[in-house]
Amino acid sequence: MSVERWERRVEVPLLLLALAFLVAYAWPVLDPRLDPTLDVFLGYVSWTVWAAFALDFAVRLALAQDRRHYALQHWYDVALIALPVLRPLRLLRLLAFLRILNRSAAGNLAGRVTTYVIGAAVMAVGLGAVAVLDVEQDAKGANITTIGDALWWASTTVTTVGYGDRYPVTTTGRVIAVALMIVGIALVGAVTASIAAWFVASLDKDQRTKASEVAAASDELH
Repeated sequence: MSVERWERRVEVPLLLLALAFLVAYAWPVLDPRLDPTLDVFLGYVSWTVWAAFALDFAVRLALAQDRRHYALQHWYDVALIALPVLRPLRLLRLLAFLRILNRSAAGNLAGRVTTYVIGAAVMAVGLGAVAVLDVEQDAKGANITTIGDALWWASTTVTTVGYGDRYPVTTTGRVIAVALMIVGIALVGAVTASIAAWFVASLDKDQRTKASEVAAASDELH
C-alpha cells in the first residue's frame, strides 16, 4: 500500500478525531469550572487522539520510500507527536482539516486560494483565540481573560491590524501571536497573488480573443 492510499483511507477518521480533540481541548479552556470527572474524561480523549495520530504517522513513515525525507517534509507531525506536553502545539493535529480543504477545493487557482484563505482565516482566528486564552487567562497581569477578548485579539492579529488594546503577557502567548502574524502575512500574500494571477489570466484571454478576431477578419478579406 502506498502512502497516498493510506492517507485517503484515514482522512475522514483523522478529521473526526481532530474534531474530537478540538472539543476536548477547548471545553476546559472555555469552562474552567468544568466537572472534574468530565475534565479527566476529556483528558483521556486528548491522549487517545495523540495515540491515533502517532500510529497514523508511524504507518505513513513505514510506507514511505525515503523515510528521512518524509519525516523532514512532515516536521509538524513529528513535533506534535514528540512534544505532546505543549498544549498549544497539540492544535497542529487539526491540520487534518487542510487535507479535506485540499480535496474539496476548486480546480482553478482562484478557487483553491479562496478555499484555503477562508479555511485558514477561520481556523487561525478560532484556534488562536482558544490557544491564547488557555495560556493567558490565569497569568499575572493578563488582559486576555475571556473568549471575547481572545477572539478580538486573534482577529486583529491575523488581519495585521493590531490595535494593541489586547496583547499576550506570557512567553507561550507571544509565540502564538508570532504564529498568527505569520499566518496573517501569508493570507494577505495569497490574496494578492491570486488577484494578480486573475488579472494576468484575464488579460491573456482578452489578447487571445482579439488575436482570433483579427485572424478571422483577415481570412474573410482573403
